[in-house]
Amino acid sequence: MRAACLLAAWIPLTAWAPAVMAAARPSPQARIVDSIVARIENDIITLSELRELGAYQQLLDGHSQSDGELRSELIEQWIVNNEANTTRFPLPAETEVDREVTRIQGTFPNAVAYQQRLAAVGLNAEGLRRVVGRQIYLARYVDYKFRSSIQVDDAAIADYYRNHLVPELQAKGQQAPPLEGLTDQIREVLVEQAVSNRASAWFDETKSRLKITLEPMDGLRSGTRASQP
Repeated sequence: MRAACLLAAWIPLTAWAPAVMAAARPSPQARIVDSIVARIENDIITLSELRELGAYQQLLDGHSQSDGELRSELIEQWIVNNEANTTRFPLPAETEVDREVTRIQGTFPNAVAYQQRLAAVGLNAEGLRRVVGRQIYLARYVDYKFRSSIQVDDAAIADYYRNHLVPELQAKGQQAPPLEGLTDQIREVLVEQAVSNRASAWFDETKSRLKITLEPMDGLRSGTRASQP
């Protein structure tokens, strides 16, 4: 759940992950279940979660992270969710989820194109709402956890303007507006960067204390499922 995924990211884990999927039973002695891609403490991350997150990324960006990156993202989401649940952090309102789903739909030319893209990436309306609610919840908790302790002074804003923004605009053949009109925007950028950096350090430290087992994923994305009696 690194910086690019901290969209207002990542619903409690028991709800945000799709439940273990039971498929048709070929015989009374066997059943098909969702595959496990990682174990965290006494919990699991499933292939269906990985697929759903990848499908969501494809819907938004046209591509998704690799399987390994998606699994790492889900592990970090688990960390956030576990703490957010413990603190009883409030879930997003349905109206908030509605707004974000509407915003996503609005990025497509029309409703038909939107529905076709949903089907192409393997998402339905229910799955999209589940992921969107999760992303809002988890990103909001990360922001809540770190933002209040971050201070950005005028010197840092001026440094960013001089050493980052101005050269970037000049490289594009554009002239930078005066700093005075950009102070608030630059401050927000620097705060978001600091939130992301602190979250990354938190993830790394927390993962070092957790019992995490990564399961083999060869062939899983192609539809292979594990069977058990």
